[in-house]
Amino acid sequence: MAVSNCTRFTEFMLSGLSSRQDVQRGLFVLFLLVYGITVIANVGMILLIRMDSRLHTPMYFFLSNLSFCDLCCSTSVTPNMLADFFSEHKRIPYNLCAIQSYIWGTFTDAECLMLAVMAYDRYVAICNPLLYTVVVSRKICTQLVSGAYMVGLVDAAVHTCFAFRLSFCNSNVINHFFCDLPPLLALSSSDTFLNELLSFTLASIILVCSIFPILLSYSCILTTILRMKSAEGRHKAFSTCASHLTAVAIFVGTLVYMYFKPSSSDSMEQDKMASVFYSVVIPMLNPLIYSLRNKDVKDALRKQSALVKP
Repeated sequence: MAVSNCTRFTEFMLSGLSSRQDVQRGLFVLFLLVYGITVIANVGMILLIRMDSRLHTPMYFFLSNLSFCDLCCSTSVTPNMLADFFSEHKRIPYNLCAIQSYIWGTFTDAECLMLAVMAYDRYVAICNPLLYTVVVSRKICTQLVSGAYMVGLVDAAVHTCFAFRLSFCNSNVINHFFCDLPPLLALSSSDTFLNELLSFTLASIILVCSIFPILLSYSCILTTILRMKSAEGRHKAFSTCASHLTAVAIFVGTLVYMYFKPSSSDSMEQDKMASVFYSVVIPMLNPLIYSLRNKDVKDALRKQSALVKP
């Protein structure tokens, strides 16, 4: 509900990670390095999968889309954060704040669902290998990925529309380093009960639709692996799942902590550090996890490196 005699702000101010200049310079160097690695690793992963014919399989098709989500998540937040380290007044126009929140929400949701799709792919590959090419066809892969993006676009649109219809009369200073939904709701002078209910409900649905397929898929995978008589077969099956499980544990675990913990359990500074982890650090870690633990990716990288050498 709008508040009477409320002046509409044309911009928000971000509190950032720190107000100390010496700390901000150090953080700038650190996050510039992290963002550089993120861009190189994710773009490199996408290009490597496109260039090497041995990686033209559903597993790596999903992995390239995961890298795209990571790249978009990081790019929606990090460049603006880096620029703010040199700005005394960390301003972000109202409309750009809405756009940032929308892009971030879209690709965060899509990444959650992409991890579930990847778990399903591993389930079919290990538990039903003879039907793999039929069950996980090119058409089905495209539909699954398109569905993940579509859910992200719609969910983020709902949150953004409801959040930016609120009134912000008392202050325009967001106690965060980007336009994330929880600090925006905390800033509003309107009744945010509906927004909080909607946020909790939709986030719960997406997490359940992500975590349940992952748990179900890996329960079946574990049962199948334990029945294998060949130690080499068990090791290969475990190795193909280890990277994905690591990525799932880090990403989903951090999001669950951020959005489902009691609001009074930690300070806002701790919330910011958790936000830095899932918005800046995880997009860098995912391609490294998959490349360092994946024999096919390492072999493809060696092949491409050999081709470019004089």
